[in-house]
Amino acid sequence: MNPKPSEENLLQGETGAWELVIGMEVHAQLLSEAKLFSAAPTAFGAEPNSQVSLVDAAMPGMLPTLNGFCVEQAIRAALGLNADIQLRSTFDRKNYFYPDLPQGYQISQYANPIAKGGRVQLDLESGETKYADLERIHMEQDAGKSIHDIAPDATLVDLNRAGVALIEIVSKPDMRSAQEAQAYMRKLRAILRCLKVCDGNMEEGSLRADVNISLRRPGDPLGTRAEVKNVNSIRFIGQAIAYEARRQMKILEEGGEVRQETRLFDPKNNGETRSMRAKEDAHDYRYFPDPDLPPLVLTKEEVEKIRKDLPELPDQKKARLVKDYGLSPTDAAILCEDPARGDFFEKTAIGRDARRAANWILGDLFGALNKEGLGIESSPVSPDQLGKLIDLIAAGTISGKIAKEVFARIFREGGDPEDLVKQSGMEQITDTSALERVVKDILAKNPDKAARAKEKPKMLGWFVGEVMKATSGKANPQLAQEILRRSLDL
Repeated sequence: MNPKPSEENLLQGETGAWELVIGMEVHAQLLSEAKLFSAAPTAFGAEPNSQVSLVDAAMPGMLPTLNGFCVEQAIRAALGLNADIQLRSTFDRKNYFYPDLPQGYQISQYANPIAKGGRVQLDLESGETKYADLERIHMEQDAGKSIHDIAPDATLVDLNRAGVALIEIVSKPDMRSAQEAQAYMRKLRAILRCLKVCDGNMEEGSLRADVNISLRRPGDPLGTRAEVKNVNSIRFIGQAIAYEARRQMKILEEGGEVRQETRLFDPKNNGETRSMRAKEDAHDYRYFPDPDLPPLVLTKEEVEKIRKDLPELPDQKKARLVKDYGLSPTDAAILCEDPARGDFFEKTAIGRDARRAANWILGDLFGALNKEGLGIESSPVSPDQLGKLIDLIAAGTISGKIAKEVFARIFREGGDPEDLVKQSGMEQITDTSALERVVKDILAKNPDKAARAKEKPKMLGWFVGEVMKATSGKANPQLAQEILRRSLDL
């Protein structure tokens, strides 16, 4: 039996003599004010069962009417994912018992989806680029929500989500590690957000993944897969894959067989997966064309009109940020994960040192936002404020250390950086004679260290630190270093 791989190795797809194979089915809730087949609203967080029409409740005689805007959103998503739009698609009934879908079946697309094919570029942490191909993209309605933890002896049902428009994005089994699967989900979310077809909020369930995981010997046919349902976090996707790889490896190496099944991921119990039910095949759902919905027929002109209206997509924007602003591919990729990030960066960087702007955004700003649980769209510091702070550093008005103090105050209290620096007396000391006096005093107090510094020039950094300490961080560090070199004859 092979040694048990570590958690990190499993995340990277290193499973000894086994090859990890991953495919994903991602459900994305389309941004629309009405549901897929009714005019009921779709606002998140509304009172239970307050957004349910007679169609959603499956009252007798109620017929579905296709929401044209949702169709446009699905086409935008498919085009952004490089898929081929099918000019003729159909809706089918997927017969499966949903306790929170009153009609008793789900309206989905099976035989003729709205789009086929597609490709997603994966930006890996190593800097390597890979691709995951798509099988299909289809439209379907969401189910409601069963709630098990309110009444001790009953399951409650909230139908607000029933009938909400989804697209299901089905990948081919092209991923070979948890990191690749996480990169896939990260890029998918970035594209959907950029297109404004889905808000990508995994915590609220508007973007969630069913992860299909299997093992095989390299070169062998695909192994039996287990599907982990409704994983709603990129971190959880990695944990679920690592757990399943360990579980399946143990079964196979002990001579057993992996069962095709649907499993539930439990983040509260060591990230384990648990069996829910045997996995159904397509014939188990008894798909057949929905008699209440005619085929969806599109024209090439309608599709091209939507294509021409597509925004700059994350991969295009990343390439432009690298080329025009000199950013590293890694930094550019992070800034392109959310359209708001990229916009914030470009507004800050105009006419300034772009890499310094990126460093401030990716470092201090993101750190402060994460600590407060805020997104960049809710940042207390605007691009104009951050830009002015960077200008003060570039002009030598304040040091990097003082800039961090100014940033923290602006984040907490707001205000103009220039005014704050003037009012607080934070201007950098650039007076040569003033700094010479400080240096002379420090050298006089540390004659032994001064003597050693002549033999070990690396000690110069210690003296610069003492100058900064003596001036409360206001000294210009470059000027202080020059004066120290002259004073020590270095």
